[in-house]
Formats: sequence, C-alpha cells, structure tokens
Amino acid sequence: FEFRVVDMLVTNFHLPESSLLMLVCAFAGRQRVLDAYGHAVDERYRLFSYGDAMLLEKSGRGT
Repeated sequence: FEFRVVDMLVTNFHLPESSLLMLVCAFAGRQRVLDAYGHAVDERYRLFSYGDAMLLEKSGRGT
C-alpha cells in the first residue's frame, strides 16, 4: 500500500476551543489560522457549520 498525504484542506470556520479547530491549527499553523479567523471576523464572514469555507495549505513546519 502506498500512503499519501494531503497538502491542502477545505474546511469551515470551527467553534473556538473545539478539537476541529485544533486539528486545523496543527495542519496549517496556529498563527496562520488565527489570522484567517481575524480576517473572517473583520469581513463579516459567516462562521461555524453553515458558514463560509476556507482553503488551507499545509504548514511548512517539519519539512
């Protein structure tokens, strides 16, 4: 079996302190995700399950 790893993720803006938010931060980097949330709030995006989505690129850490 050949394992594959994703380098991009489409997801919504998750609830604060949720395990899903932690997963997204682990994938893309905490500060990048918090910056994206700040932008979303400033621009009045709709958050959580029925809101807007974001496309995240994998953080370069550990490569």
